[in-house]
Amino acid sequence: MHTVSPTPSRRRGRPPKSRDALTDTRELLLRAGLETLTEKGFATAGLDEILGRVGVPKGSFYHYFDSKEAFGLALIERYADFFARKLDRHFQRADLSPLARLQAFVDDAQAGMARYGYRRGCLIGNLGQEMGALPESFRSCLQVTFEDWQARLAACLRQAQQAGELSASADADALSAFFWIGWEGAVLRAKLEQCAEPLLLFARFFLAGLPR
Repeated sequence: MHTVSPTPSRRRGRPPKSRDALTDTRELLLRAGLETLTEKGFATAGLDEILGRVGVPKGSFYHYFDSKEAFGLALIERYADFFARKLDRHFQRADLSPLARLQAFVDDAQAGMARYGYRRGCLIGNLGQEMGALPESFRSCLQVTFEDWQARLAACLRQAQQAGELSASADADALSAFFWIGWEGAVLRAKLEQCAEPLLLFARFFLAGLPR
């Protein structure tokens, strides 16, 4: 049976001049938001700062996002997708052994933080630390993202078991959860101290402590 879709509600704010302008401006806002929120907290980041990075007037912002909360949820989704691709790029490499893939991720993440002078951290970790001051809608999105990252690493660790790099009796899921709990702390410390040592120290002890 054919049904008629309801007429979409009219969005607030100044409309774009074209569909391309809508897509391009929304993308610019998301990129600026990611840059800002990997450096500082969501609660303290003002829209004026984000809009100023891309030259978008505040009156136009609400054409693309209903609220700052909606903007934050879109940023979580964008960052989660970006980071999942990064993990797959490392954890699915056929030219490295499974544990070498994890080391490659660590090296890449450290290089990425160094490229920005250790000013930028992990958006998901940053938001998790200030959850008490954030909209409750963020909580489940952040949890789902961490669970997704844990599942990807756990799959890599199971491949390490199959390759004989990791004990067959090891709990890959628990080890993966432990890695991400510690890694987010290491990222925070690296950002605080503006150096790579916390990342390298955590990764070294995690890998050395794996049951073989």
